[in-house]
Amino acid sequence: MKEQEMSCRLGCGACCIAPSISSAIPGMPNGKPAGERCIQLGDNNLCKIFGQPDRPAVCSQFKADRDICGGTNQFAIDVLTELEALT
Repeated sequence: MKEQEMSCRLGCGACCIAPSISSAIPGMPNGKPAGERCIQLGDNNLCKIFGQPDRPAVCSQFKADRDICGGTNQFAIDVLTELEALT
């Protein structure tokens, strides 16, 4: 049985807030700590550099997943925060 693919919820932004990112981000040359909002996350919770070559690879490689993203933005933040604490 094939897993059903999940599309990212536009305006969620959990993956741009909860985890730490160690690679450079435009405007954040040292990356960002866990729980800090990425400077490239707009007020609408959409990435300002989506699809651009200077977007970190870790961001481009992240794929929405039901186990991580769940059904709400808060669920995603909670799961990603817990995973960050475990690593």
